[in-house]
Amino acid sequence: MSYKEQWFGNIRADILSGIVVALALIPEAIAFSIIAGVDPMVGLYASFSIAVIISFVGGRPAMISAATGAMALAMVTLVRDHGLDYLLAATILTGVLQVIFGFLKIARFMKFIPRAVMIGFVNSLAILIFMAQVPFIFGINLITYVFVGVTLAIVYIVPRFFTAIPAPLIAILVLSAIVMYTGIDMQNVGSLGTINQSLPTFFIPDVPFNFETLQIIFPTALALSIIGLLESLLTASILDDATETDSDKNQEARGQGIANFVTGFFGGMAGCAMIGQSGINVQSGGRGRLSTFTAGVVLIFLIIVLGNWVVQIPMPVLAGIMVMVCIGTFNWGSFKYMATAPKSDAVVMLLTVVVVVYTHDLSKGVLAGVLLSAILFAAKISKVEVRNKGLNAEASNVYTVHGQLFFASSQDFVSAFDAIEPADRIIIDFSDATVWDDSGVGAIDRIMGRLQPKVGSIEITGLNSSSEKLVNTLAAYANSGKKAGQH
Repeated sequence: MSYKEQWFGNIRADILSGIVVALALIPEAIAFSIIAGVDPMVGLYASFSIAVIISFVGGRPAMISAATGAMALAMVTLVRDHGLDYLLAATILTGVLQVIFGFLKIARFMKFIPRAVMIGFVNSLAILIFMAQVPFIFGINLITYVFVGVTLAIVYIVPRFFTAIPAPLIAILVLSAIVMYTGIDMQNVGSLGTINQSLPTFFIPDVPFNFETLQIIFPTALALSIIGLLESLLTASILDDATETDSDKNQEARGQGIANFVTGFFGGMAGCAMIGQSGINVQSGGRGRLSTFTAGVVLIFLIIVLGNWVVQIPMPVLAGIMVMVCIGTFNWGSFKYMATAPKSDAVVMLLTVVVVVYTHDLSKGVLAGVLLSAILFAAKISKVEVRNKGLNAEASNVYTVHGQLFFASSQDFVSAFDAIEPADRIIIDFSDATVWDDSGVGAIDRIMGRLQPKVGSIEITGLNSSSEKLVNTLAAYANSGKKAGQH
C-alpha cells in the first residue's frame, strides 16, 4: 500500500474511528498522568502530540500512540524526586535513544520473542485494561451497572443492523445525552481531573544542561525507550495479524522516537503504542494513518472547544467500551493452547501473564517469558549421547557423538568417556553432532587430555564446517596463548 493510500484509502471509516479513539483517549491520558504524578494536561498534551506526529512518521498505519500506563509507571520516581522539567528532559532523551535504536534496526530482535510470549503479552494486556476499568464499574451503584450493560449491548448489537457510524461512538453520544438531560449523578471524565482549555506551547525544559542532569535522566530515559519500543513493536505485530497487512517496524521505532522528542518540548510525557485504543480503532473500521491523525486532532479539539461537554461523558460508558476491547483483545484460544501445546510453552505463556499482571510492567513480563523460554530450549537441546560402535575394519574403537555440544551439554559429554577402556586407537565421530561454543571445544580438549595416558592415538572425525572452524580457531588461540606464556 502506497503512502497516499495509507492516508486516503479509507477516509470515512478512518475519521469516524479516530473520533471514537479521541473520546476514549481522554480518561486514559488523565489517569496515566495521575499515575505518573503530573498534571492531567501533561498526559493530554502528550496524547495529542504523539498521535499527530506518529501518523506522519510511524511505520504501522492505524496504530494509536499516546500516553500509556506502562510508561507512566516508569516515570514515578523521577517526577517525585526531581519534578516535571526533568521528566520532560527525559522524554526528549527517550526520543533520541529510540531514533538511535530505530537506525540500529532493533526490530530484527523481534524474532527472538516466542509465540508463547506473544500470547501471554496479549492476554496480560487485556487483563490490565480490564483491571483499569474496575474502579469505574464495580461497587458504585446499580445505575452504573445498567449503563455498562447498555453500552456493551449497543457495541455488540447495533453493528448487526447499522454500520455507517461506529457503535462505540453511538454509545458515547446517546448515553452521554441521556445523562446530561436527566441529570443522573454519575462519575464522569471531569471526576478524574481538571481540563484546561488551552493549546500546548513550545518551551525548553528548565534543567541545567550538564553531565549531572544526564546522570539523573538517563536511567529513566533508557527504561522508557525500551518499554515504549517493546510495547509499540509488539502492538504493531498484533495489528499486522488483525488487519492482515505488514508494517515497517524499524520506521515505527524511529517514528516513536521523533514523536517523543518533539512532545518533550511541548509539555508532554513520553508515550508509546496503546493496544487498547489501537484495538478500538481497528474494530471501529480504522485502517489508515488518517485515523491516528484524526484521533490526535479531535482530542485537542475536544479539550479546547468542547471541554465543558467532554467532562460530562459518563465513565461507565467509556469503561464499557474498554471492556469490549478487553474481550476482543484476549486470546480465548489460549485455553485450548495450554491443553495442546508443549507444557514448556504453556508455562512460558502463564509466566508472562503473571509477571505482567503482578508488576504492571510489560517489559518485565516479556523479559521473564523470553528468558524462561531460552532456558527451557537450552535444556531441551542439551542432551548429548555418546555411543560405542565397537571396532571398525581398521581395528579402531569408534565412538559416535549425537546432539548439540555447548555449555549446557559439555559436562554430560565429558562424563560419557569416564569409563572408557584402554585402547591402541579410538575415533570420536561428530557426524551427528555440532560444536557451538568455547565450552564445547573445551570439553573436547578435556577428553583428549584424559584419554591420552591410556589410548595410543585419538582421531576426531565428522566435524561439519562450522564446528571444524570453531575448533581450529579456538585451538590456535589456546596454543598461541601457551606460547606467549612461555616467553
